[in-house]
Amino acid sequence: MTVYNFGSINIDMVYRVPHLVNAGETLSSRSMETVLGGKGANQSVAVARAGAHVKHVGRVGSSDQWAVDQLRDAGVDVSLVESIDGPSGHAIIQVDDAGENSIILHGGANQSFNRTLLEVHLEQAVPGDWLLVQNECNDLATAIDIAISKQMRIAFNPAPMTAEISALPLENCDVLIVNETEAEQLSGSSDPDEVMAILAKRYPRTRLVLTLGSKGALLQFDGKIYRQAALDVAVVDTTGAGDTFVGYLLASLIDGLDDEACLQRACTAAALSVKTLGATPSIPTAADVESFAA
Repeated sequence: MTVYNFGSINIDMVYRVPHLVNAGETLSSRSMETVLGGKGANQSVAVARAGAHVKHVGRVGSSDQWAVDQLRDAGVDVSLVESIDGPSGHAIIQVDDAGENSIILHGGANQSFNRTLLEVHLEQAVPGDWLLVQNECNDLATAIDIAISKQMRIAFNPAPMTAEISALPLENCDVLIVNETEAEQLSGSSDPDEVMAILAKRYPRTRLVLTLGSKGALLQFDGKIYRQAALDVAVVDTTGAGDTFVGYLLASLIDGLDDEACLQRACTAAALSVKTLGATPSIPTAADVESFAA
């Protein structure tokens, strides 16, 4: 079984600052680091480190081959990653002393897809394979349409949330993973239990997952709901924690773990990730997660 991750590849420029910059303020950073990022790349690395087979469908600027090399080194199949003229997607990330972050995104190569390209990239997919998608690449509706036609299973993390998301056929998603902000925009409620009830009624065949940051996470499917508290760890940087959660949750489902075990493993991996600076550098290996859980 293969995960085809149609997702962004970003060059992350991470600045450590005493606090997130205010409007009109000029703030000196304490350090700056350039690393591989993007929700798509992060989630591919998480899926691979969790032990599942993942092919990344993405594009980068020709000057950033090092980012593709890092994906490969992390165990990701990069045969469907293309280099193009023009800039890669990139992000400017502030991380403050509390580990919170603020991010500015530029789409770059992530916004250069079309139906022809996606049909070629997904032509080898077979029924039962997974399409994993976020919302940092263009032509998302086309990718989902192709996946449905090929009887693939779909895992969707609609981040960052936009108004266009509600028009997508979310009822065809096998897994829908949202944070509190995304959940409120989809459901109209800020109460976690009410959110789950609204979305379960709207998407009865979908495994629904709500991440709650320091308050843990919820998973609801087939009339059952599971709750997992967040682990108490020293927070260094929350960047990439949500992507780590998504990758580990999907890999755990593919491994055949039950829903409660999937949720627990994903939360453990996310907790480990916040202990390290950066996005992909912070994603733990399966051995790290098993050791920490034990």
